[in-house]
Amino acid sequence: MSASIVPFRQFVLKIASRCDLACDHCYVFEAADQSWRSKPVVMSDETIGQVARRIAEHARTHAIERLHVILHGGEPLLAGVSRIERMAAELRRQLDEVTDLDLRIHTNGVLLTDTFCRIFRRYGIKVGVSLDGDKAANDRHRKYLNGRSSHDKVVRAINLLRRSYPEIYAGILCTIDIRNDPQAVYHALKELDPPRIDFLLPHATWDDPPLRTPGQETEYADWLRVVHDIWRTDDRPFSIRMFDSLALMAAGGSSRTESLGLTPSDLVTIETDGSYEQADSLKIAFDGAPATGLDAAGHSLDDVAEHQGVQARQQGLHSLSATCRSCSIVESCGGGLFAHRYRAGNGFDNPSVFCSDLRVLIPHIQHSARPTHELTQATFKRFAAATADPADLSQLSAAQRSLTRMRVSKAGADRTSSAEWKLLSRLDQEHRVAVDRIFDYPYVRTWARQAADDERHRPYLASVAMAVALFAGVTAEMAVPARDGFVHLPGVGRMRVRTDGPVTVVTAGEKSLAIRREDGRWLDTEAPEWEPVRSIAMPDTELVFDDVDPYRDCFGATPRQRLRQDEFRSWRWTFELMGELLRAHPRQASMLTAGVRVITPLSGARDTSHFSRQAFGAVGVSAPADPATLAATATRSCYGAQLGALFDMFDVTIDDPGVESRLYEIYGALATLGWHGEPADPGELITSLDTLSSHSLPDLAKLLVETARDSLATR
Repeated sequence: MSASIVPFRQFVLKIASRCDLACDHCYVFEAADQSWRSKPVVMSDETIGQVARRIAEHARTHAIERLHVILHGGEPLLAGVSRIERMAAELRRQLDEVTDLDLRIHTNGVLLTDTFCRIFRRYGIKVGVSLDGDKAANDRHRKYLNGRSSHDKVVRAINLLRRSYPEIYAGILCTIDIRNDPQAVYHALKELDPPRIDFLLPHATWDDPPLRTPGQETEYADWLRVVHDIWRTDDRPFSIRMFDSLALMAAGGSSRTESLGLTPSDLVTIETDGSYEQADSLKIAFDGAPATGLDAAGHSLDDVAEHQGVQARQQGLHSLSATCRSCSIVESCGGGLFAHRYRAGNGFDNPSVFCSDLRVLIPHIQHSARPTHELTQATFKRFAAATADPADLSQLSAAQRSLTRMRVSKAGADRTSSAEWKLLSRLDQEHRVAVDRIFDYPYVRTWARQAADDERHRPYLASVAMAVALFAGVTAEMAVPARDGFVHLPGVGRMRVRTDGPVTVVTAGEKSLAIRREDGRWLDTEAPEWEPVRSIAMPDTELVFDDVDPYRDCFGATPRQRLRQDEFRSWRWTFELMGELLRAHPRQASMLTAGVRVITPLSGARDTSHFSRQAFGAVGVSAPADPATLAATATRSCYGAQLGALFDMFDVTIDDPGVESRLYEIYGALATLGWHGEPADPGELITSLDTLSSHSLPDLAKLLVETARDSLATR
């Protein structure tokens, strides 16, 4: 076995090789590969057992935490209720103890009944249904062999799912035909309340190109742009996988579809006879294109992963044509779907047959996905001189919120079917202010940054969703994972539950909270186990005093554990005196009020403050003794955080940590120029800025230093 193989995480099981419809755009029955004719009509019990063993073996070998199995066809429901139930039971029996199994079925829906749905619900099988839009759009291709419409039966099936079995309703798959009205298609599908829609480009190659109007090269992009813009204006009422993938990649994440991006393919198809095939979309290329010559009876999935054809789809940029490699959007496009590159004579060494569409569509979607934030020249100068006001600061706050949203989207991209993601999505539509309130919480930012890159942090999304529900005043109930014996709600507090398993959290109205422990005992905010965040009164505001959040360790100094009430009173008294002293410095006081939301106590020497670029809006403080010194150090940290947020806004990175640290020190000193014990003469700071200018700095940082120096020179 090669050490370099990419493990499979997606398995398409062809449990039936025939269909009850005669769709003329079907890539299984109407394409170049006709191997279906020699395959068994349905997958046997013996074969499903072999397949389940092979998948379980593969999951154990590669320690795969989560994998996806899709029951497919032909039309998979032709396998029948009893056989599908036996298949589901066998897959669950062999895989549930090995990995987190996401089990789905893709159907045309015409045979779907209550009986099937009850089986699917019992075995946790999510159902995706193919529908191309309204009746006119759907009947363009999806008909019975005698030409009869399938539309009404498919809509009946979807209505059965959404009304009686919403927990297994996965969404709709829609193949695009540019002759269909994109607005009519969108609204017809929207009426069916799909949790997700997959808009699919019709399968085509350079030898069998897609339908186009002569001279028109971007009709598919134009069609999808109409859908995208309606969906965006409509406040994104459901997920659209193509658009979500492009937005995710724009934010630095990975694609969620094999048709876009450079992420190595991790999909394998298994036919009704147990033979392994590559992606079944390859059937459009030539007869035998997806075949590997391997099967579940005699070969492991690692054998398949070493197959030359499989590895060709896993080499990222190196597998693409020269045209693709030189393209500016290659990281998002990834050459398009592998099958769409085929041309007789040079195989797959071509751009996608939809290249002209992708070059128009991708920038359109990704530009709209990226929040755009700008600063006027005057605002930038005020930040450089440390004379900005709260209105200026609000622009940095908006940019930070956008970054947090992108990171939360990335962190939640593999949890879009989870209860917490659905709750958060609903709250984002109905209670945006509450979502922004929690997303603005500094330690939600530190969590989102970690969770975007490390899936171990992603279950905390449930805590974030329930905190939003609490502030929105929405009654909700959810199993929330405990950590180190506590259930945490960011910006709210924590409850000691003495378990690290999931516990049920119920919110009912603002700040009304109940938690059910594993032993069945109910706890509320009056229980001694409850440890809320506390507050400190300041002029015109209150600071949150957070010594419980699990993501507060971001300051380069150890955070203190929960303070006793008498210790907290001492801190509160010092901060209140600091607030009184700041009345003599109204501009700095207003910026501190606008820029700092959270104080976290740290271990270490007294009267030192810290900020973190990861936690904009939070300041870490060691035990304060002198209110005047605390005012200066807290203000310096506040202004340092603003500089970090400014650099985040424009993606500025300073390679030398020492130079970056010195710049923050100087910027903080600008904010407290002339304060108690601070240098009253700007000359010393000008000298420091001149020294910084001699270092290699990014253009924006150099401009900031020069602007600050010019401002000081006029004082």
